Parts: sequence; C-alpha cells; structure tokens
Amino acid sequence: MAAPLAYALIATDLDGTLLRGDDTLSDRSRNALARAAAAGARHLVVTGRPAPRVRPLLEDLGSRGLAVCGQGAQLYDAGADRLLWSVTLDRELAETALGKIEAEVGQVYAAVDQDGVDGLTLIEPGYLMPHPTLPAVRVGRRDDLWSEPISKVLLRHPALEDDELASTARSVVGSLASVTMSGPGTVELQPLGITKATGLALAARHLGLTPSDTIAFGDMPNDIPMFDWAAHGVAMANAHPELKAVADEVTKSNEDDGIAVVLERLLLAAGF
Repeated sequence: MAAPLAYALIATDLDGTLLRGDDTLSDRSRNALARAAAAGARHLVVTGRPAPRVRPLLEDLGSRGLAVCGQGAQLYDAGADRLLWSVTLDRELAETALGKIEAEVGQVYAAVDQDGVDGLTLIEPGYLMPHPTLPAVRVGRRDDLWSEPISKVLLRHPALEDDELASTARSVVGSLASVTMSGPGTVELQPLGITKATGLALAARHLGLTPSDTIAFGDMPNDIPMFDWAAHGVAMANAHPELKAVADEVTKSNEDDGIAVVLERLLLAAGF
C-alpha cells in the first residue's frame, strides 16, 4: 500500500519555475502534477501575476481551486472566478514612492496591475513588458496609471540592473510600500507587508493545511518569504543567488523540468 506523499501542498511559482521560457508547461511537468494530485496532494499556484493573467493557465491545467496572485495581494477562486481576498496599493503612496525612487536614480518606467478579476495591466510610455505574451494596455501618460485601484506597480530602469534598482528602491521607499524583485526586468512595489507568504498562508488555511504540509518551488527573491514559510523550499537551477542561498535544495532548471524531477522522486518514495 502506498504511503502519503511527504507534502500535501505543492506551491509553485510560474515564470522561471513551472513555466518554460515560452510560457508553456511541459508534458512531463503536467504529468507529474497530475500524478501528485492523484496521490492526494493539492497544487497551488503562487505567482506575481495578477488574477486575470493567471486565469488562462489555470483553465489549461483544469484547476478549479485557489491561486495566490499579485505577489500575495490576491487570493483567487478559479471555480467561482472571483477574488476571495485582495489588498490594494494606495495610489497616492505609490506616486510618492515613485517620486522618491526617481529622485535617486533618475527616470524609471512604470506599469500597474489593476485590482479585480478583470483588472488590466497598464503601461506608461517607454515601459517594455518583460513577458511580451502577457496583454497590456499602453496609456498616454503616467497619471493615467492611477485611474482605478491597483494591486502593484512594476518598475524598469533604462540602465540600472534589477538588483541595484531594487536595493535603491528599498532604501528610499521606507514604509510606503514593499519592494520585490520577481523576474528579469521586474522590480515591483506592492502593499506594505504583503508577500507570497501571506497569500500562501491564507490559502493553506482555506485548504486546512499548514507549513509542515508544504513544499514550495521558486526562482527569484520574491519567493524567499514563501520558502521561509514552507517546510521545504526548492530553488530552480536558474534561480537568483539570493533564493538559492536560503533553499533547502536546488533542482534542475525550469527548461529541464526541475519541478517534475522533485515530484517524481517524492512519488517514487511514497510508492506511487
């Protein structure tokens, strides 16, 4: 008789982790997740993408459950197509934070993710989307970014590396917002105190699960709080050095099905 899987909750980041560079999910990863589900585990997407940008992927996976979106600012119920919980970033604070950052590093280019299940991603002139496959609406000027409630602000600098931009932003933003780095070309401002860990903890409570039940996979510094919360954190081979430094193990890259490699090992150990 097969034993229970070591972890009942599998929390995965998307970009650079579960998804390949072309935004697709490999057959091997899809199969490993399906086998884990058949063995009783729950798969939970925990991503910086807002709910509207996650919906098509969840549909492709056949997921009708929960997803943590917007760096933890949204808990999305795919079956009901509604947000069970969301936190917005005060738009005046966001403007002030941008001003402080630009006073230090010069002009940055900004985008926002609007709140809600049908919220848009708005980008100001000069901002280039790090994921060209994701839809965005270009606005005429920065003031247009604040037309509706937002969950976060995305920043890009024409010359600075992401690490330098994130470090400077943290030093000047203070208590106005939290600063995260979620991928190449993606430094973000989000509501103070909101992280992937806060969203993951809320989702786990809804599912009746705990940190000891959870294995988490990621690739960027914004996954560090999630690793701190979960019993076991797995960094991808392509992960940022800051995440690798706190990971419990490092698997293969997202292009080489690193999540599937770990899940297959756990399934084999449990006799599935």
